Amino acid sequence: MQKNGHDAASVVRDTIYRATMALDDQKWDDWLNLCDEEFHYRISAFSPEINKDMIYLQGKRKDMEGLVKLLPKHNTDHSPLRRHTSVYTVEVADDMSSAEAVSSFVIYQNMLDGVNSHLDSGESRLFLVGKYYDKFKLEDGKAKFVNREVRLDNRRLDKGSHWPL
Repeated sequence: MQKNGHDAASVVRDTIYRATMALDDQKWDDWLNLCDEEFHYRISAFSPEINKDMIYLQGKRKDMEGLVKLLPKHNTDHSPLRRHTSVYTVEVADDMSSAEAVSSFVIYQNMLDGVNSHLDSGESRLFLVGKYYDKFKLEDGKAKFVNREVRLDNRRLDKGSHWPL
């Protein structure tokens, strides 16, 4: 891998930001190429009413490949989602083979067609807020996602939430 943990942390941050750009641009294959073959993905939120986590989406890389292939066939609002991601922490393992990161995200939806009567066409609205909890494999100067948990602060999801977040 790199010479030190600082270099590895930079590679991890770069991978997180590349994932953000790929998801924003709906370049699903580019996003999946940042993921290891053992990748696991999960979207969850805590419900105080039932005192448990609710899982909105969960799957391995193969499941996510199937999901993104079907996305063009979904009846969906075409208003794009834009993510603002801030990496908080990156912890690189002593042996430089893995890393973990925590990032916050805010996702905005840019309304294109005025689907919601209270929003004019072209207006942006807050869509979701939460944190990414990521685990990476570090190898050959690259970081690959092996796990991403998307922890939502929101518990009500709207159109577009069947997309990877």
